[in-house]
Amino acid sequence: MAQQLPPLTWLRAFEASARHLSFTNAAAELNLTQAAISKQVKLLEYHLREPLFFRKPRSLVLTRVGEAYLPKVRDAFERLAAGTEEVFGHRRSEVLTVRAAVGFSVNWIAARLHRFLEAHPKTPVRLVSSVWGDSFDTDRFDMDIQYGSGKWAGFLADRLTYETVTPVCAPALLSGQPPLKTPDDLAHHRLLHVIGYEEGWADWLKAAGARGVNAGQGLQFDTSLLILEVAKSGAGVALGRSSMTAADLSAGTLVAPFELALPVKEAFYLLRPSEGPEHPDASLFRDWLLAEAEADPLNQRNRLA
Repeated sequence: MAQQLPPLTWLRAFEASARHLSFTNAAAELNLTQAAISKQVKLLEYHLREPLFFRKPRSLVLTRVGEAYLPKVRDAFERLAAGTEEVFGHRRSEVLTVRAAVGFSVNWIAARLHRFLEAHPKTPVRLVSSVWGDSFDTDRFDMDIQYGSGKWAGFLADRLTYETVTPVCAPALLSGQPPLKTPDDLAHHRLLHVIGYEEGWADWLKAAGARGVNAGQGLQFDTSLLILEVAKSGAGVALGRSSMTAADLSAGTLVAPFELALPVKEAFYLLRPSEGPEHPDASLFRDWLLAEAEADPLNQRNRLA
């Protein structure tokens, strides 16, 4: 189908000529010569095998086919313009663009964002989700929220969370067959892993003194959001980060079968380039984000752990 479409330059020449009913005025609008516009329209007519204009000495008149075709062409250009604006219209220089790991966006930012919007209703923010490990594209993003050790060359990092890890699962697993009552019982359950975390099941099992549990068995996923959904379905036991599991634990859709919540060194950090100009709204959003992190009861508790 794409091969049957005429070139956009021909269509643009036709649309402008039909709007002005003049090749000369269309040429002035499109910054081309009158001869170039006339040739492009003629090529379009040849391609369609139908005349689109009656050529008068001093003007153009649309044929019936031209009149029927013009609304279709205009609609196509309007849709293309709207789609381009939707995807690319808000440029980095206009709207503060913040990228964050999808799990953190859903489980941490989403519940708090309304407070920023209420305090700064005229400050637009564009939030973009990432999956894992993509490099910080300074041409597309003003700030980035990533999980790691806090050291990124060329960037300043503000810590947002203090994390602990503990197994979480669907409530039914506690009394299922086999039951999940002690860390040793994890040997009989599927472990769910998130790819990329340095501290994981092996660390928690060692701290819990679990015996006979293969820390590497189970399934691997690339996002915390997905691993928690799988855990809620009863398909396994996830090692949940505290910032990711708080809402589900509070709602009872997940439970923590063991008391041990192991502090880990990794955390979510807000990154920004150490050099170059900063977006005018960057400090406003950063100050709000850090204030939310400071007020987070989990952070206050885990910082002392």
